[in-house]
Amino acid sequence: MTDSTGRRGAPRSARILVISGLAMFVAYSLAPVWFLVVSATKSQDDLYSTNGLWFARFRLWENLGQLFTYHDGIFLRWMGNSLLYGVASTAGMTLICLACGYGLAMYRFRGRGVLMACVIGSFLVPGALLTIPSFLLFTHLGLVDTPWAVILPGFFTPLSVYLAKVYAEGAIPPELLEAARIDGAGEYRIFFQIGLRLMSTGAATVFLLGFIASWNAFYFPLVFLRGESKWTVMLGLYSWLNVKIDQSIDLTSLVEAGALVSLIPMVALMLSMQRYWRSGITLGSLK
Repeated sequence: MTDSTGRRGAPRSARILVISGLAMFVAYSLAPVWFLVVSATKSQDDLYSTNGLWFARFRLWENLGQLFTYHDGIFLRWMGNSLLYGVASTAGMTLICLACGYGLAMYRFRGRGVLMACVIGSFLVPGALLTIPSFLLFTHLGLVDTPWAVILPGFFTPLSVYLAKVYAEGAIPPELLEAARIDGAGEYRIFFQIGLRLMSTGAATVFLLGFIASWNAFYFPLVFLRGESKWTVMLGLYSWLNVKIDQSIDLTSLVEAGALVSLIPMVALMLSMQRYWRSGITLGSLK
């Protein structure tokens, strides 16, 4: 079998295998979301007595009403905390990591290879090993049980530095920077007015990955945050699931509805950043 260009096409069995694999991957990815949507519409009795993958009595609006009013609307406070922590930490992380990646990609200096090796080697360090040193440091600085205990650690992500370096090497022509220097532009001006604009697609990717990691963060908020009013939405839902504050309230249904609502910011962020990836693909096709 050949295509219009005369090249031999893939065997039919291979195409069937690839399509089957992709279909299984899509089903595996969407099954938890479908289960969450279905569960959020059920009462607690229906959660345990009906098919988990299909609807029963539709109680989504009742569950959402209880979710937003239970315990003086503490869920909305948790959502606001997660947005604050996520946006603040991710914005700082994006700027720092883009600057580090830009420097590693565009400048040649002594120790550059060692520094890059340290960045890559830090991938192997489990985050749990940093808990005790971080707790001692934040205790000394008086940051425990404050938003800064969650925001500051998010500023430094080695993987984002590596991604920024790789993207800067492919997106920023060194000749353009040399031309800017000849015209008298300083290094800071070159970075902010040229480098960041050319790295906008990479910045969007780094920001999205960082925000998702911050939004889903559980371990560090659990360790460093004490007051209920400072919790993130993930930590709050966990407390509802494991500590039944009021047995007369259907906390399981509230957890399911809260988990569904917590997906909205990430979906909205993903959709809002589509234009950056489209512009990046278009830019790459013109080079």
